[in-house]
Amino acid sequence: MIEIKDLHKKFGKQEVLKGVNISVEQGKIYAVLGPNGSGKTTIIKTILGMVIKDKGSISVNGIDIEKNASYRNDIDYLPQIANFPGNLKVHELIKMIKDIRGNDADETPLIELFGLQPFLKKKLNNLSGGTKQKVNLVLTFMFDSPIVILDEPTSGLDPVAMLHLKNLIRETKAKGKLILITSHIISFVEEMADEIIFLLEGTIYYKGTLEGLNEKTEETSLERAMAKLLTANKSVA
Repeated sequence: MIEIKDLHKKFGKQEVLKGVNISVEQGKIYAVLGPNGSGKTTIIKTILGMVIKDKGSISVNGIDIEKNASYRNDIDYLPQIANFPGNLKVHELIKMIKDIRGNDADETPLIELFGLQPFLKKKLNNLSGGTKQKVNLVLTFMFDSPIVILDEPTSGLDPVAMLHLKNLIRETKAKGKLILITSHIISFVEEMADEIIFLLEGTIYYKGTLEGLNEKTEETSLERAMAKLLTANKSVA
């Protein structure tokens, strides 16, 4: 569903992506992992058209993203930090996003799921970080697009909201959708991901199942496997 070929990107003299090749398909959850500065966010923003690549190609459902911007209608995106006007009320923000996308989606089930009814007439500036994240999740999942990209979706969530998010992601996968997730919460990734894409210094070090990564590194957990990859890279450097 998304195919990336020989993707390169520099910011000034810093080469962030160094010939990345990734192919991901529908009906699976992929966790894009790596230390800070490894290129995770750059890949996501390049897919979304928010960052312009230097070299390579990206196609979504067979469409070259440089030739047809309509592919963005097939993607629901949760940014790591969502900067919305703080003077907007929650219900105003939801209406604004629906108007921008030209989609009269029904957000009511998600509002009820995350218990946001008491906050609909409150301004975003007056919400806690966790409540803002719940609002962002509503904005992401209410449109029912075939591709969902979640950048640190668990940020600020309480245990109950975390359970709701996990169930929501599982239901989304069951519909045959493609889900890309970045997260620093290892236990969340271990529980949710079908495949791991591990980035290091702008290159793909591993793509495959968690079991395959553990076998490759001769470790028993994702945390230990990642630590071993990072340690090995430092020793080579």
